[in-house]
Amino acid sequence: MKTVFDAPVDSALVERSLAATAFAPMWLDIARPEHPALTGVTSCDLLVIGGGYTGLWTALHAAERNPGQKIVLIEANRIGWAASGRNGGFVDASLTHGAENGKSRWAAEFDTLQAMGLENLDGMAADIARLGLDVEWQRTGMLSVATEAHQVAWLSESAAAGEGRYLDEAQVRAELASPTYLAGLFEPDTCAIVHPAKLAIELARACREAGVQIHEHTRAVSLQTSGGGLRVGTEAAVLDAKRVMLATNVYPSLVRRNRWYTVPVYDYVLATEPLTDDQLDRIGWRNRQGVGDCANQFHYYRLTEDNRVVWGGYDAIYHFGRRVDAVYEDRPQTYRRLAEHFFITFPQLDDVRFSHRWAGAIDTNTRFCAHWGTAHHGRVAYVNGFTGLGVGATRFAADVCLDLLDGVSTPRTELEMVRKRPLPFPPEPVASAGIQATRWSLNRADHSAGRRNVLLKTLDALGLGFDS
Repeated sequence: MKTVFDAPVDSALVERSLAATAFAPMWLDIARPEHPALTGVTSCDLLVIGGGYTGLWTALHAAERNPGQKIVLIEANRIGWAASGRNGGFVDASLTHGAENGKSRWAAEFDTLQAMGLENLDGMAADIARLGLDVEWQRTGMLSVATEAHQVAWLSESAAAGEGRYLDEAQVRAELASPTYLAGLFEPDTCAIVHPAKLAIELARACREAGVQIHEHTRAVSLQTSGGGLRVGTEAAVLDAKRVMLATNVYPSLVRRNRWYTVPVYDYVLATEPLTDDQLDRIGWRNRQGVGDCANQFHYYRLTEDNRVVWGGYDAIYHFGRRVDAVYEDRPQTYRRLAEHFFITFPQLDDVRFSHRWAGAIDTNTRFCAHWGTAHHGRVAYVNGFTGLGVGATRFAADVCLDLLDGVSTPRTELEMVRKRPLPFPPEPVASAGIQATRWSLNRADHSAGRRNVLLKTLDALGLGFDS
């Protein structure tokens, strides 16, 4: 069975649309302040390793909890250069990578998780307003669209469960004019959109204003207990810290046992040139919602402040060996496929050209949302595994890590989701074989009216299944 995205597309149109793309994350094409590398020997109360959202929220909230402590944040490259500067800018309330994933794993505390997720999203909006962060924040809501007949029932069932407002074919196309849309589900309060890199840069500014010392080009290479504290070595410095927070996302953890719990999966994105008023009128999109379709291999897309369409998803590529390597980012066949799917979705935009193409590594684990842990007798905390829906969840995760480092029991730390870890991935070649088989099966499900094969049903039964 074919899907709507198997339709043929004029190859010349696709080639023209991609011909002038810059191979670089569009979001990072802005001025960014430099932070000096750290050298010599220093000490601090809290050392945060990683200059993405998780590390920045940790440092900021730690400074606000206890303004008297000395906090140092180090980043191996530049602030926000990795996942925090490459994502789609969707700030979702979900802490569990969607309702279905949360319900299937933590049914007893799902309502609590949903409430905490909305509280976190509201808290993030309040922080941005209170601190005056210029991040192009828009509380637009999320529009999920059905592009295949079997997906219509899924959206209707979600609406019946109170998870949003159901839109029939005419209603959803009135919101955004695509001939592929058969139905929609609109959730007005659960999603905002931001400029991802500006969020990281502005959080760094807020950290500095709160007294946090930030050092870029400072890669942590070792972590060990030293007396009553911790010693972290970098390529040119030594830091003695009372506590350490590891916010290294997809990169190998300094706590070696944690390395088995995540694998890098590459996500690919295109951005168009700014749409003219005429082009925008052809598709509507007056309410500027974030959009995602319902397939296992799904697309996500949104408008930027200057009316570019950011268009990503579908291909999620794992490479044998778990390595994070820039060589994986330029994948021409995926960029062509994304362009083809763009023109299938919006054939009335056949005069649109893409300005940027880029990719980044997502940290995923076997439960497809964040997991936490501590090490070195509670003096080290870490979190990773966000699986691509972490722009909002990182703020919540940072607060959990601070609670763990404080050694206090809070409603956050008492969650089963926080207390229990996912199953680790097996070593190679088993990991690669399993991931590729699962990806193939998810694609087959999309081509079989959503029916899951024996492998997917087995993974579901084991608590390892994924529903996007």
